[in-house]
Amino acid sequence: MLQEKYAPHEIEAKWQKYWEDNKTFKVEIDKNKPKSYVLEMFPYPSGNLHMGHVRNYSIGDVVARFRTMKGFNVLHPMGWDSFGMPAENAAIKHGIPPKKWTLENIANMTRQQKALGLSYDWDREVATCKEDYYKWTQWFFELFYKRGLAVKKESAVNWCDTCNTVLANEQVIDGKCWRCDHDVVKKDLSQWFFKITDYADELLKDLDLLKGWPERVKTMQRNWIGRSEGLEFEFEIPALNDKVAVYTTRPDTAYGVTFMALAAEHPLINKICENNPKAAEIKAFCERVRNQSDIERTSSESEKEGIFTGVCCINPFTGRKVEIW
Repeated sequence: MLQEKYAPHEIEAKWQKYWEDNKTFKVEIDKNKPKSYVLEMFPYPSGNLHMGHVRNYSIGDVVARFRTMKGFNVLHPMGWDSFGMPAENAAIKHGIPPKKWTLENIANMTRQQKALGLSYDWDREVATCKEDYYKWTQWFFELFYKRGLAVKKESAVNWCDTCNTVLANEQVIDGKCWRCDHDVVKKDLSQWFFKITDYADELLKDLDLLKGWPERVKTMQRNWIGRSEGLEFEFEIPALNDKVAVYTTRPDTAYGVTFMALAAEHPLINKICENNPKAAEIKAFCERVRNQSDIERTSSESEKEGIFTGVCCINPFTGRKVEIW
C-alpha cells in the first residue's frame, strides 16, 4: 500500500540501519568492474555540519550512487582534516584539550553524515589527527628533508600577542584577531618550506596531459606555478659594503633603473638603519607597512608608498648611483 505521507524519520532511519548493518557501501577490489574514485574535500571537525557541508556532500553522493548504478566499482570515502592550527585555536577558545575537542566533534559530525544517508565506505575513514595517518606525513617530510626539498627559514606570519598564536589570513578581521579582537601584528618566525619550484618544469609540461580540462583552469595553474625566465644580477651598496640581488624578465630595461625598492621585510633594512639618522622614521614606516593586509599592499588600486633610506646603490650596467627606497 502506497503511503501518501513521507515519514523521513521512519523510512530513512530504516534504510540507513540496513545499509550500515549490511555494509552496503563497503568496497573491495573487483577487477571485473571499471574503477571510480569519488572524493569530496574532508571537512574540519568544528562541531556541526552546516548547509555548505550538506550541499557539497550530497552532490558527491549523487555522483557516487549514479556511478554505482552504472556498474562501476566505486570507492567513496570520508575523512577529517583535523590536525594543526584550527584545533589548537579551538582548544584555546573553548578551554578544552585539542584531542578531546576534535574527537568529540568527529563523532558528532559522523553521526550527522550517517543521518544524511550518504553512501560512504566508513571502513575507509581517515582522520589526519590520528597516528595511523600522520605517521605517513612524517615519513614524507623526512624524505623531503633528506632530498633537500624541505628548507627552514624565517618568514612573517599573523600573530596575536593575547592568544599567543599564529592566525590564518581569514582569522584576521579588520586587522584584529577573530577570537579576542586584539590587534594582529606581523611576526617573523622560523618555518619550513617545500621547494616545489624544483618541479616547475615538470608541473607545467604535465598540464598538457590533462585532456578535457578547461583551458582557463590550466591557465590559472600555469599562472600559479609562475615560472619565468630572466636575469638575476646585483647592485653594489658601497655605504654598507654589501649588495642586493634583483631579478627581471626584461634585462634590457636595467639601463633605465631610477630607484631601488626594498620590501619592508627585507633583511637589509636592519643594516641600513645602523647609524642612520632616519632610522626611527624608516623602522616606523616598515612596521606600519608590514601590518597591512596582503590585499592592501598588492592591490593595483592602493596608492604606492615609500620612504628614501638615505642610502644609494650602483647600477652595474651604467655605474650610476640609484636611491634605495
